[in-house]
Amino acid sequence: MWTDWSVKNVVGDTKSGSGADRMNAIKSNRGRPVDEDLWQRRRREILDVAATLFARHGYNDTDTQALADQVGVGKGTVYRYFPSKRELFLASADRAMTRLQECLEATIAAHEDPLTQIAVAIETFLGFFDEHPDLAEILILERALFRDRKKPSYIEHRERNFERWQRLFEALIEAGRVRDIGGEKIPTMISDLVYGTMFTNHLSGRPKRLREQADDIVDLVFFGILTDRERNERLNQ
Repeated sequence: MWTDWSVKNVVGDTKSGSGADRMNAIKSNRGRPVDEDLWQRRRREILDVAATLFARHGYNDTDTQALADQVGVGKGTVYRYFPSKRELFLASADRAMTRLQECLEATIAAHEDPLTQIAVAIETFLGFFDEHPDLAEILILERALFRDRKKPSYIEHRERNFERWQRLFEALIEAGRVRDIGGEKIPTMISDLVYGTMFTNHLSGRPKRLREQADDIVDLVFFGILTDRERNERLNQ
C-alpha cells in the first residue's frame, strides 16, 4: 500500500503537473530520450488497472504492489508516473471520462443526422457505464473523497464538450426541427437526465435492457408525455 503517503494527500495540492510535465521530468532524470507513445500507452495501462482496483477495493485499500503486478511493471515505475495516490486516483477519474468521450465520438461519427446523433449518444453513454461499472464507481468515490475539488471530473468534461452540443441544438432550432426553448437549456436537461439514469442503473441494477431503456429516454425527450390534444389545450390556456 502507499504507506509513505499520509492522509494529507487526500486533500493536498493537485497542481503536481500534467502528463507532459511528468514525462519531461522522467526524461530529465534518466538523461535519455523518452518514447512518448510508449510513455502514454504505459500511463493509460496504469490508469485503467488503477480504476478497477480503486472501484473494487476502495481508495484506502488499493495496493501499489498489486497495481504494479497487474500492469507488469515495478512499483517504482508507478511512483515515477504518479508520485501521490491522490494524483493517481484523480487521473483515473479523468481517464474514465476521456474514454467515455472517445467512445461517444466514434459512435456519433457514423451518423450524419443530428437527431440520430443525439439518440445514439444517449444509448452509447448508458452502454459505456453498463459495460464499465467500475468507472461509475470511480466517479462516486471521487465526489465522496475529494470534496475540496471545485468541479468533479464529470462536470469538467461536460463543460468542455458542452459548446458543440449547444451549437447542434441551436442549428436544429433554427431549422425548425426542435422547439425553441433555448439551445443551452436542452443539452443541460438531457445530460442531467442521462447522468441520473446512469447512477440509478449502477446503484440499483438496470431494470430493463439497455436498448429499451435508451429508447424510453429518447421517446420522452423527443415526444414528451403529453398528447397533441392536451398540449394544444395547455397552449391555449
